[in-house]
Amino acid sequence: QVQVEESGGGLVQPGGSLRLSCTASGSIDSINAMGWYRQAPGKQRELVADITSAGSTNYADSVKGRFTITRDNAKNTVYLQMNRLKPEDTAVYYCNAPPVVAGLPDYWGQGTQVTVSS
Repeated sequence: QVQVEESGGGLVQPGGSLRLSCTASGSIDSINAMGWYRQAPGKQRELVADITSAGSTNYADSVKGRFTITRDNAKNTVYLQMNRLKPEDTAVYYCNAPPVVAGLPDYWGQGTQVTVSS
């Protein structure tokens, strides 16, 4: 089993910045990539960004150039630096860690609220 725990959400004005953190614990060897998803009210959960243990990254088009995902393998922690935030970035952000064994359910954090509003 793997546990993932997020932190760092909050309220920020448009154009501001926030950094989210996600730390994994437990059977770390059973995961490789880690990432962030978000879900706004009335919308489906969507991928924001993910990163492999080797550092390969993938971003949603809507956040490219504004968000940066990084990873500290020694701390089993993934960070999401969010700059130039927009009201449409408002959502609950979830940390995700898919198992390396195909077919098993992904590990999810409890979510952290990000609200971009003046």
